[in-house]
Amino acid sequence: MATTKQNTEKKQRPKLRVIPLGGLEEIGKNMTVLEYGEDMIVIDCGMGFPDEEMPGVDYVIPDTTYLMRNAEKLRGIFITHGHEDHIGALPYVLQDFHVPVYATNLTIGVLKNKLSEHYYEKEPDLHVCRAGETVRAGVFRVEFIHVNHSIADAVCFAVHTPVGTVVHSGDFKIDLTPVDGEVFDLHRLAQLGTEGVLLLMCESTNVERPGYSPSEKSVGASLEDIFFKNKDKRIIIATFSSNVHRVQQVINASAKYKRKVAITGRSMMNIVSAAIELGYMTVPKGVLIDISEMKRFKPEEITLITTGSQGEPMSALYRMACGEHDRVELSPRDLVVISASPIPGNEKLVDKIINQMCKRGVTVLHSGILDIHASGHACQEEIKMMHALLRPKFFMPIHGESRHLEAHRKLAVSMGMAPDHIFVPELGKPLELDRRSAKFGEPVPAGRVLVDGYGVGDVGSVVLRDRRHLAQDGLIVVTASIDRDSREILSGPDLISRGFVYVREAEELMDEIRSIATDSIQESLIRGSIDVNRIKNRVKEDLSEFLYSRTKRSPMILPVVICL
Repeated sequence: MATTKQNTEKKQRPKLRVIPLGGLEEIGKNMTVLEYGEDMIVIDCGMGFPDEEMPGVDYVIPDTTYLMRNAEKLRGIFITHGHEDHIGALPYVLQDFHVPVYATNLTIGVLKNKLSEHYYEKEPDLHVCRAGETVRAGVFRVEFIHVNHSIADAVCFAVHTPVGTVVHSGDFKIDLTPVDGEVFDLHRLAQLGTEGVLLLMCESTNVERPGYSPSEKSVGASLEDIFFKNKDKRIIIATFSSNVHRVQQVINASAKYKRKVAITGRSMMNIVSAAIELGYMTVPKGVLIDISEMKRFKPEEITLITTGSQGEPMSALYRMACGEHDRVELSPRDLVVISASPIPGNEKLVDKIINQMCKRGVTVLHSGILDIHASGHACQEEIKMMHALLRPKFFMPIHGESRHLEAHRKLAVSMGMAPDHIFVPELGKPLELDRRSAKFGEPVPAGRVLVDGYGVGDVGSVVLRDRRHLAQDGLIVVTASIDRDSREILSGPDLISRGFVYVREAEELMDEIRSIATDSIQESLIRGSIDVNRIKNRVKEDLSEFLYSRTKRSPMILPVVICL
């Protein structure tokens, strides 16, 4: 009887559900849900950047519909590190959820700066955790484990669940000579591997690159060499604002060569101020100056640290390159160092900035011609080490495009993992696990939410389609007023063309458009009762057919008919 009862309890025991809501088939927008019974936690809450198919969109964040439907289960949000693709969606998500957020000290410091730009009815519930600490959240125990990355205070998570331990790598590299001296906690990973790991979720960003990612200290040597050889130039260094260790090395080299350091770019200033305040950066007294003070010093006595290493429009470096920065004017006496590799898709933006600066006679150094950048992501041998230490029962590659996930699958197979124990995930498709088995379950709502200004989610596929239409073919507005009783055109049709043709150089075409619109309105008035919508549709159809036959273009046609 007792055995039957135990078997019944086992059958009723829920499975652990691992649900990716972002970070798959893309770079960025990382978010993963772990759910067991009546408890749920979220790991990371990042944003992505729009592509060329999203005109006017500022950011892309994960769809949190599934979280909204299960809000009463949510026990906490755990953040691996302070990069935008891991924290950028939090200011928007916390508008809907008042739940604890757990992260390390610098990550919380960066997050506070971001949250200060938004309004919340309840103050966000932020908790500072240290590597080595374990937080209980419902049935989950989340252990913070120190890793190396291109931002300080990064961690991976060992999530201890009722069915076994899940390790989420976050973003990592294995740097044996880190700038801050804090090495990757490989010892704890080895312990976890000995204890037994049910599932490894490991990042895939650099899985196609053989070997090891260079140590951040190697960049410091290159930077020192640049400062030594360019004592007669003002040095402007563009890098990721979050790369605290890179900025620290620039400051160290500047102090060594008796230079003052100024900082420009909003995100750079926010992160540097947070890092200094929290003790993650040290700046010798008198080295750091406000950008407005640069004019007091000779150019060769100045180092300027700036944002814009990815060629972002309106970034500080972009404005310098285009001659639009209000404080900095580039000249042949400047050396610009782009200490970052272009994120896939940004190559053209970076090339454009480099070309603009070269036109101004500026010397430009970048990662294509000099070793002045070290990736924060693990290459193949480091990823293999992660697998070898943890020896997971099941494996799920995360954080990458489809080709990265597939390459990671092959790497795991090459290390001896059974192919049927590897699960290449899809957005919104839960992986359901117990102690012995794993399989995919039924999908949950997942996708992307577009942020445009203060609007979150109000730009959908229809709006994007209209924006692309306007960008490609332009707009023609046709306005006319009609008399309801006499069935006559009182005024118009008048035409407004935007992005289609320049009116003064296409008067003949515009006259034809006006004539066709007049005929369409008159025929509609003659045929029967006055229906404004029917008149507008007739004008739109007739003009669309005519314009395509004449120009092979399909501008958006917006008829405005006023009935008096």
